[in-house]
Amino acid sequence: MDTTTPAIDETALLLAARNGDQRAFAQLVGAHRTHVWAVCLNICTDQHDAEDALQNTLVAAWQNLHKFRGESRFSTWLHRVAANNALMVVRKRKPNTRITDFTDPDQPVQLVDDDGGDRFDERIALRDAVRQALGRLSEDQREAVVLREYGDMSYADIAAHQGVPVATIKSRLNRARTHLAELLRDHAAAQPE
Repeated sequence: MDTTTPAIDETALLLAARNGDQRAFAQLVGAHRTHVWAVCLNICTDQHDAEDALQNTLVAAWQNLHKFRGESRFSTWLHRVAANNALMVVRKRKPNTRITDFTDPDQPVQLVDDDGGDRFDERIALRDAVRQALGRLSEDQREAVVLREYGDMSYADIAAHQGVPVATIKSRLNRARTHLAELLRDHAAAQPE
């Protein structure tokens, strides 16, 4: 959960944004931007597509802010909007979209390590492998993993978003994690030592 904006401030920002205050809206979504970007990037698996999805998310959130009923946290609602927009971009894209380098915006990247930078190269390779592995999951599995791991959504919220029971989400996540582990194990075995 993103706690950079206290609940009382978030409520005031929501009210102001609903009344047309674009600065309040910018503050409101700005507090969750990093997580929303991670959701878009990990569902799309392509930086350019993720940028489109993020832009679409911000427009859709602004245009549909009146539909937010407060039954969940604002961040949960915004992650749902992001996931829906990212999925729309994925469905529209051509099948042979290339995978670009990935850097996790939540995690600072060390450019130099004690071992002369080899760890940086390893991290970039691992992030690329994770993105490729995510791209090989089914759309439902990928979305569930991204919303759980990057969007910090509960099983219940993911189930409501995908329109399935919580038990289905738990089994999807279990199968997805198992498949990811296999894919990453295969990737590690194929790497030169």
